[in-house]
Amino acid sequence: MSISYSLYIDEDGEKRLVEETKAGQPFQFISGFGIALDAFEQQLISLEAGAKFDFALTKDEAYGDYREDMQLDLEREVFSINGHFDHEHVYEEAIIPLQNEEGNRFYGRVVEVGEEKVKIDLNHPLAGETLYFKGEVLENREATEDEINHLMKHLTGGCGGHCGDCEGGCGHDHDHEGCDHHHEDGCGCGHCH
Repeated sequence: MSISYSLYIDEDGEKRLVEETKAGQPFQFISGFGIALDAFEQQLISLEAGAKFDFALTKDEAYGDYREDMQLDLEREVFSINGHFDHEHVYEEAIIPLQNEEGNRFYGRVVEVGEEKVKIDLNHPLAGETLYFKGEVLENREATEDEINHLMKHLTGGCGGHCGDCEGGCGHDHDHEGCDHHHEDGCGCGHCH
């Protein structure tokens, strides 16, 4: 499926744009692989090319409630390279890649850089928000075997796991600097940014 869209959230009683596809670079995904939120896919799956859409996903259909227990205080040493703190990548509001003891990779937002600790927020940037999508379906067809194979390679890390590693990025503009999320941990509908 290929779509162009804008994503809004409520802010002080107004709709604020938080993400949109660039002209000529639509969001393309294969449904059923967890690339996009299930509720997002369900709203689009039956639409034909040329169809316009305008729908909302509740926080429960999107990224759930914001959870205070998803904030961690990590030792500064965790972010040191050759004995020096990584100021280039670890600063307030930066989105940084992390890995737990089991080797699972995920992203976190730096909330505060202190003298001894770094506070990281693991909530999705849009947790607690109702998401408002508006756009158009550009193409809706069965995926080819090559497209599925390419997706599987990307999902298993064969492309390096980032948008820019496979044929030129994912084509999205964001108003939050440094957003480089991947799939379900991403912004908006859950794809890579």
